[in-house]
Amino acid sequence: MAEYWINVVYLTLMFAAFTQYRRFVLAAHDITYTNYWVAVIEALILGKVIMIGEVARLGRGLEQKPLIYPTLYKTFVFTLFVGAFKIIEEVIKGVWKGKGLTGGLVDFFEIGPYELLANSLVVFVACIPFFGVKELGRVLGQDKIRGLFFRRRADQGIEYAGSGGSSSNNG
Repeated sequence: MAEYWINVVYLTLMFAAFTQYRRFVLAAHDITYTNYWVAVIEALILGKVIMIGEVARLGRGLEQKPLIYPTLYKTFVFTLFVGAFKIIEEVIKGVWKGKGLTGGLVDFFEIGPYELLANSLVVFVACIPFFGVKELGRVLGQDKIRGLFFRRRADQGIEYAGSGGSSSNNG
């Protein structure tokens, strides 16, 4: 459960930043954008998708390769899931507004491919560090990663490289 909520927090921050960016861009053209809760809903759903992907062992065939391969593969697959979710989101909005399934799809395609591509690019780039840290945790162990992020280096026997001495890792 803790891993799910870590996923959700990261995704919420990422989607909220993108939502805020979209709001600012549209405000420059006097367009009001108020889909703030979409970021939280997307994060809740896609956090679950990530967990399902891990249970389904997505990218397991790449585990023995350098970490960049499983990281980029999982990022790419997740980006496809986000794109699919955007389509589903527009269909649901169409049904909610009384336009039906096809009305939602028409609204989606009226937006144009550039918004979908821009959204996918932002998600892809933002998720590289997310999946990179997850892969590091898989290789080094979650406790080591947690310690590196949330404990002082001196407590772990790690000296800062810029502290005048040679860096060492006794952990």
